[in-house]
Amino acid sequence: MDAEGKVVVGVDGSDSSVEALRLAARLAPGLGAHVHAVACWHFPEMYAGYIPPDFEAFEASAAKVLAESLEKAYGPDVPETLTSELVRGPAPATLVEASAGAAMLVVGRRGHGGFMGLHLGSVSTACVAHAECPVLVVHTKDDHHRTHHFRRGAASKDANQGMAHGTTTDAATR
Repeated sequence: MDAEGKVVVGVDGSDSSVEALRLAARLAPGLGAHVHAVACWHFPEMYAGYIPPDFEAFEASAAKVLAESLEKAYGPDVPETLTSELVRGPAPATLVEASAGAAMLVVGRRGHGGFMGLHLGSVSTACVAHAECPVLVVHTKDDHHRTHHFRRGAASKDANQGMAHGTTTDAATR
């Protein structure tokens, strides 16, 4: 298969990245592509100069996460054409680079880090903004929020009061 025949999946071990692997395997045949799983590892700059870097430990940890994610996603039914790689570098830049020539980039909505109030994680946001191919951001059932705040201020208070009194508001007007 040529370089354009791949669906790149960012893998970090989170539930949404495992679901991204599953979805990529279902989409890839229709795109004439294979799944290419990418796990990124990076020595945090904040430790540079304070702690001697143990690059082997970071790489081994990423390899373990990748292997466990593939096992969770596929069990014994790993797609025959699946390829994977460990790449040293920050996930946003690494995945954007991996998207060059790909049919699609698939990432989870939010990994293990981040802030709960964000609708998209920093990696998925960077991929959507900068990837060189279409990007699919995968949500899991646990990603939804019970309350959504589409607007702030007096207008949203009025809309919420209207909803509480049994009236509805057209979401398109928000």
